[in-house]
Amino acid sequence: MGAGAGAAEEPSQTRRALVDTAAGAISGGISRTVTSPLDVIKIRFQVQLEPTAKWGVLRRDVSGPSKYTGLMQATKDILREEGLPGFWRGNVPALFMYMPYTAIQFTVLHKLKTFASGSSRTEDHLHLSPYLSYVSGAIAGSAATVGSYPFDLLRTILASQGEPKVYPNMRSALVDIVQTRGVRGLYAGLTPTLVEIIPYAGLQFGSYDTFKRSMMSWNRYRYGIEEDDSASSFQLFLCGFAAGTFSKAACHPLDVVKKRFQIEGLKRHPRYGARIESSTYKGMYHALTEIVVKEGFGGLYKGLFPSVVKSAPAGAVTFVAYEYISDWIGAKAGVE
Repeated sequence: MGAGAGAAEEPSQTRRALVDTAAGAISGGISRTVTSPLDVIKIRFQVQLEPTAKWGVLRRDVSGPSKYTGLMQATKDILREEGLPGFWRGNVPALFMYMPYTAIQFTVLHKLKTFASGSSRTEDHLHLSPYLSYVSGAIAGSAATVGSYPFDLLRTILASQGEPKVYPNMRSALVDIVQTRGVRGLYAGLTPTLVEIIPYAGLQFGSYDTFKRSMMSWNRYRYGIEEDDSASSFQLFLCGFAAGTFSKAACHPLDVVKKRFQIEGLKRHPRYGARIESSTYKGMYHALTEIVVKEGFGGLYKGLFPSVVKSAPAGAVTFVAYEYISDWIGAKAGVE
């Protein structure tokens, strides 16, 4: 009887994993496409060595004029020079990154929560301690990062260039990276990325679970709901919005360092500012200190505003889309 139960449970777990993979991939693709314009602006700010705020342009130690000095100014410039397609520059490799990233992330996350709670039911995962939610999110984020990193690198490179293009497509960027840096170049910036993603993913998923539990408790208190205390789609959106804002604001400096490593030594059109030469940064700590010395503490937070404006709805869209798509696919496949 035990063997029979195990055999029956295995296909169910396999179906559950497929549901998580599909729901994660679809929700990641939707989120990425919707928020691409803000992501492009954020990357342009992060890789610009010159100041990205009007007050910083007045500093005497700036070697050249700033291409972008604010969110609205950058939006107008990109629209004028590159048209609407400019806001989706790098979206193809981004989709190649985000879809497997979110698929791996949600699949690993569900597996870890199932192991920790002893149940594969999503409702039972909400009873996990916040500590386990944070740890599960951090591990899932690390696994997803390693699995999809080369596409993250290509996305940054293509999104950071304007017109005229240095790399006309993803293939030309890939070939140039391999020729100039070798295959290892596809993982440039991986270390600061992992250092960033562990607290980022942990905070994002841990805080989302915490906010969701609080929202469900509020529903029970406010409406006297006993049997069905599930959060509404708007409440899930708010939870994802808060989780995305909190986690991104806390980890932004490491994201700036990652972007600098990703484009270090690669071609850059002069109109977009100084190029980051090869071996400018000897390591993550050196990069942090160099940015502070040459650009001030504000340099570590370049692109923070569009990043938060992007990450908050991106987190909200991802979580809400995942919850609904997972439930829909699960119902079709007969998976709880």
